Amino acid sequence: MNETLALINKLIEEHKTISERIQTLEKVANDAEAISGLEKSKDEFMPGRLETAEGLKKLRDLLELTDKGLRAHFSREESILLPAFEKYGDRELARNLRSLLLEHEDLRNRLDHARKNVAELLGGGLSRQVWEASAHDMRAHMSHTRKLIEAHAAIEQELFTRMKRVIEAEQEKP
Repeated sequence: MNETLALINKLIEEHKTISERIQTLEKVANDAEAISGLEKSKDEFMPGRLETAEGLKKLRDLLELTDKGLRAHFSREESILLPAFEKYGDRELARNLRSLLLEHEDLRNRLDHARKNVAELLGGGLSRQVWEASAHDMRAHMSHTRKLIEAHAAIEQELFTRMKRVIEAEQEKP
């Protein structure tokens, strides 16, 4: 039970880190689009494209870091936490966690999609109009992904807190 309690506390802390990373991703995506908007005001001169590429490279790196952390976090919830909920919690707690775990695949897919968009933008083979539309779509996608992850984490936080109370109450029994 102590291991489960320690894992729940670790996952709660990870939610904070994930939320911060997702907010940073959205900011970098917004910055990349803002740079693109500045480029539109330039004539046909293209040197600013390098600045956009640097912003997109930063976004790509942040996406990789966030994706790696999120996948490890999800793995712990799916492989370690779920069995603990099934063992120590009641049916409702376990059912609620299983339901939340179903969202993980969608969130992983959203990050995969964002990484694909960044790769296309960095590829350089898009016309200016397609590039700008794609950059705008990526920004909206990242903003929505952030909201989904934050909502998911908030529900998990509530569920984890309930499970902590169950474990702590069980530990207090003589």
